Amino acid sequence: MQTYIGTKIVKMRPMTRAEYNDYRGWPLPADEDGSDEGYLVEYLDVWKPNVPGHDGYVSWSPKAPADNAYRPTSGMSFGLAVEALKKGLRVSRAGWNGKGMFLFLVPGSRFKVNRAPLLGIYPEGTEISYHAHIDMKTADGQVVPWLASQTDVLADDWMVS
Repeated sequence: MQTYIGTKIVKMRPMTRAEYNDYRGWPLPADEDGSDEGYLVEYLDVWKPNVPGHDGYVSWSPKAPADNAYRPTSGMSFGLAVEALKKGLRVSRAGWNGKGMFLFLVPGSRFKVNRAPLLGIYPEGTEISYHAHIDMKTADGQVVPWLASQTDVLADDWMVS
């Protein structure tokens, strides 16, 4: 089998294997330990709902693999913050809290040149590619291009905003 690494947006709540089987209306198989600690896991960004009352695909995960794979959406590394941006979420640093500041991903697009300063570079009507990039909404409501500092990249205080 090929090895993979992934990121998912999930909701989790503690639930033993027996509680999960009861929740789903399934008998516990004889060769499984109902007292195994774990989580009911709801995958929010994949698949489709499979249990009424949930917005995502519901499954069960043993505690140790889930604890190793998932982290709260606060206290994230920069890498996880970038993954969240790629999934369309807004992110911020803990120190920005309450200031209304956040980052968001601007998707790439194509458009025709129709104003300065691009008219000084390309003829009017030239179709150009506008590459994806990260912008910041600042505390005073402005939107500006954003670049990470080394402090930002090494921080573990990123959160979904």
